[in-house]
Amino acid sequence: MMRVEVLIVLVLSASGAVAQEAVYGSHQHPAVRIAQGGGAGHTMGAPAASSATSDKEALIKDALSAAPPLIAKTATVKDWDGTVLKQGKDDFTCFPTEASKRSKGENEPMCLDKVWLAWGDAWMNKKPFKAEKIGIAYMLAGDTGASNIDPYAEKRTSDNQWIAEGPHTMVLLPDPAQLDALPTDPNQGGPYVMWKGTPYAHIMVPVGERPAASR
Repeated sequence: MMRVEVLIVLVLSASGAVAQEAVYGSHQHPAVRIAQGGGAGHTMGAPAASSATSDKEALIKDALSAAPPLIAKTATVKDWDGTVLKQGKDDFTCFPTEASKRSKGENEPMCLDKVWLAWGDAWMNKKPFKAEKIGIAYMLAGDTGASNIDPYAEKRTSDNQWIAEGPHTMVLLPDPAQLDALPTDPNQGGPYVMWKGTPYAHIMVPVGERPAASR
């Protein structure tokens, strides 16, 4: 059985360099550049794209900004209503920031493997869940915040350990006992367990700086 420490090293090696560039280097995430395809900009006299096409492209760019470049190249992109925005392989499915958060200027796209898709269905419908194998998810554009102890908290309270993460990956393990090897404190400076003691417990692996308000 793979040790938790080894798994985390593998996850970090797959996503750390990408997140570091996003935080410390170019203001444009590498996955966004892949989504843009390196095409030329708008030229004088060229027909303007329709609003629908422009909106679709923006959603795809947003969704793929959550993933490392190799994942972004091949992932399927879906909107939250199930509409396929970009057909790709089914190893990972990327979702743009939810409309309610986009309308407020917030950013929270994510890319999920099949294990995490099953987890998401269980979480949204408050069903039991147990991972059949290791699951990996990417949120390299960061998130807008969540309680570290309550899976269904919607806002910060004085005692729910609300935390907004910067670029990070998330790991599901089939054996919940393996989570005991990691802390639950999100401020201890490394990977930690979120929602421990619930069916939705998972490992958070920060790979970049948190938003200033959360430091």
